[in-house]
Amino acid sequence: MAKESSSNETQPAAREPAPMGRWPSPFEEMDRLMDRLREREWMRPLWSRWSALEPQLPKVDVIERDKEVLVRAEVPGMKREDLDVSVSDSTVTIKGQSRRESEEEEGDYYRCEITRGAFTRTLALPSEVDADKVQARFADGILEVTLPKVKQARRRKVDVK
Repeated sequence: MAKESSSNETQPAAREPAPMGRWPSPFEEMDRLMDRLREREWMRPLWSRWSALEPQLPKVDVIERDKEVLVRAEVPGMKREDLDVSVSDSTVTIKGQSRRESEEEEGDYYRCEITRGAFTRTLALPSEVDADKVQARFADGILEVTLPKVKQARRRKVDVK
């Protein structure tokens, strides 16, 4: 007598044959599995995938104006003294390093946590700048670096035909 499977039992999914009526090779199955994993990996937030593996780089905007280049970097949680900005004629480098310790003691319970973070980000500038006249401001986790251009960019409108 044949035994019927109950609805609670998990049945293996039926494999679909590969093109031309053949079963996929183990390599094709592995490729399909890796593709599915990659799709899922990109759906997860960035911080959950990489935070333990590599340092987080600050988000940066580079805005080119007629007389200057403005670089804005988001560096939340950093202090002014944690930041180092260096400029050459065609690049700007932003470095940051922070270290925090928290300690909690309550009865028999003791917890000490040390957090360290460091990053270095070098950006190519869209035009040559005067490194001697650079100004930097830091407020509310935003670093703004104003870089005056060596030569003023001339812009003109071009008609598209």
